Amino acid sequence: MAGVELFSHPALHTRYRAGLCSAAALALLLIAVLTYVPPLLVAYRSHGFWLKQSAYREQPTVRFRYELLFVATTGPGPGSFLAWSTFPAFNRLQEDRLRVPLLSTREEDKNQDGKMDQLHFKLELPLQPTEHVVGVQLILIFSYQLYRMSTFVMQSMAFLQFFSPVPGSQLYANGDLKLNQRQLLNHCGLDTRYNVSVVNGTSPFASDYDLKNIIAAYRDRNVTTVFSDSNPIWMTGRGANTPFIVNATIRYPVEVILYQPGFWETIKFAWIQYVSILLIFLWVFGRIKMFVFQNQVFATTPVSPVLPLSPVLSYKQHQP
Repeated sequence: MAGVELFSHPALHTRYRAGLCSAAALALLLIAVLTYVPPLLVAYRSHGFWLKQSAYREQPTVRFRYELLFVATTGPGPGSFLAWSTFPAFNRLQEDRLRVPLLSTREEDKNQDGKMDQLHFKLELPLQPTEHVVGVQLILIFSYQLYRMSTFVMQSMAFLQFFSPVPGSQLYANGDLKLNQRQLLNHCGLDTRYNVSVVNGTSPFASDYDLKNIIAAYRDRNVTTVFSDSNPIWMTGRGANTPFIVNATIRYPVEVILYQPGFWETIKFAWIQYVSILLIFLWVFGRIKMFVFQNQVFATTPVSPVLPLSPVLSYKQHQP
């Protein structure tokens, strides 16, 4: 029989044949194009077809590095401050403004999952009876690590600053060490570009310990941490022989991490969108194709299979 099979109707057990260059073949090609191409265009034009970024939740592994820089303002003058840090080069630059405080720190794993959840930090600065603290600037340095997708390792900081016109006895802060991203992380691999010290503790130059320069260099990073307490409590009424106290609780919360999806994740996301629209087109154009061939809109040769006779009919035909 001339031609090739273009379409078969399972319900009616009918096949439709025609030549490859016939109108029916061209119509079938057009239906196929209209079935598979428009879903791709619809999915693409509806935005979000290619996954540009994705997110996941992870609690970072954070540890206090026992490195800090502390400045207490004692008056309005340019040299009216007391300072101390864990960097010997910085301490040597302070001369008579150096004042060694008493430190107490404790990291706590509240849910016993192997990751620290918060840091309890306390600093007691001894003062002379005539000295008063009207402002505090404190940098605490942390090791910050992520592992779920890519391995991201950096040294970050929490910056606490507060000034008051009234001399204080204690500054209390309680907040989160929040991750701040200006750039997506990778979906795999090792990223250690920011695993460098926030403060150049070996430098003999005073400019390297200027808080403006430290903060500016830190903000140039695309990934940082920020201490989020917006309402620190400034307490007044310090006794004559009591130290000034900085009491802070810094929490390490679960973060929403933004990252650049990999190739297979992007393809999977696009494929799901395409197939969900394609199913609708397959159903619609399947009905159209059935109508075209069943009603012979274009000339084809229907071929129905020859069904075998039943045993009863075959017996009757062979009776004399």
